[in-house]
Amino acid sequence: MARPSYMAVDLSALVHNYQWACSLAPHSQTMAVVKANAYGHGAIECAMALQPYAPIFGVACIEEALVLRKAGIHKPIVLLEGLFSADEVAVAAEQGFWVMVEDPTQVSAILNANLAKPITVWIKVDTGMHRLGLSPSNVDRYYQQLRASDNVAQGIVFATHFASADEINNDFTKHQLKLFMDTVEPFNTPLSLANSPAIMAWPKAHADWNRAGFMLYGNSPLDADHPSSQGLQPVMGMYSAITSLREIEAGQTVGYAQTWTAKRTSVIATVSIGYGDGYPRNAASGTPVLVNGQRASLVGRVSMDMITLDVTDLPGVKIGDPVCLWGKDLNINEVARHSSTIGYELMTRVTQRLPIKYIR
Repeated sequence: MARPSYMAVDLSALVHNYQWACSLAPHSQTMAVVKANAYGHGAIECAMALQPYAPIFGVACIEEALVLRKAGIHKPIVLLEGLFSADEVAVAAEQGFWVMVEDPTQVSAILNANLAKPITVWIKVDTGMHRLGLSPSNVDRYYQQLRASDNVAQGIVFATHFASADEINNDFTKHQLKLFMDTVEPFNTPLSLANSPAIMAWPKAHADWNRAGFMLYGNSPLDADHPSSQGLQPVMGMYSAITSLREIEAGQTVGYAQTWTAKRTSVIATVSIGYGDGYPRNAASGTPVLVNGQRASLVGRVSMDMITLDVTDLPGVKIGDPVCLWGKDLNINEVARHSSTIGYELMTRVTQRLPIKYIR
């Protein structure tokens, strides 16, 4: 008998979400971002499913890009954080990776490299995120240097990243958008501004290239309901089963540190999933879980390998009954709110111990 815990990844939903992102911005081309192991879903499998549709992919670093190349992903791959050392320039050129440039050191590495063929460059402009990117005042100087170099292919792309596009009523996105457009106006080059929330809620940010990440995996990054969320289908589901049942009396406690006390005679179900699988340890008592498709509540602290649920009000619960921690009928963002985090983190923290079942 195998442990009943696993993760399901619906690749048809992934493709649907990519096509939905494209439909929201029909005059743009859309990058499929598969960094961080495709947000925990499996980079190779997700990229393979999207390769017939996506013109380019995005990853954080060259190591992630090389894994995809070795697996047979032949489309261009953008290194969204750029180069971490000068020796990566030649590898990127050889492999056909496109390189984000955000720092003068990276500019120098490209200009001074000995390349057999030129490399495609994206220039990141810092418009207020203050994490990566060239200062707007320095953009012209470095753009002219790169444009004049035989190491750089024609068609440099200008990009930026929004700090608060997920906040629908935050005008800082408008500020960033204006600063970016004012900065790049003299150059007449392709542009890339929109991440997932901007694709969904900021149509003025749609440009030559959009970058779909979190939304590909079927959950909204926005802080409020929005019509663009309606077309998303959850891709990941985390599942397990009840492995033990017991009845406890009022006043008895459950789990480490006795953080939950029964107020009545209660039926407690133990489920074989825990923070060792990526379920959040800081999920609070009351976090929703589905048992046989019905809502139950997490009680007590999350253990490494197990959680406990109050199933007192669910009729007929028995050992072996299926449990959904999040998925199509329980949104990961709701679980994240009970865990004082975001859906992005829950997706990417799922561990390798949890086997993946791909639905094709």
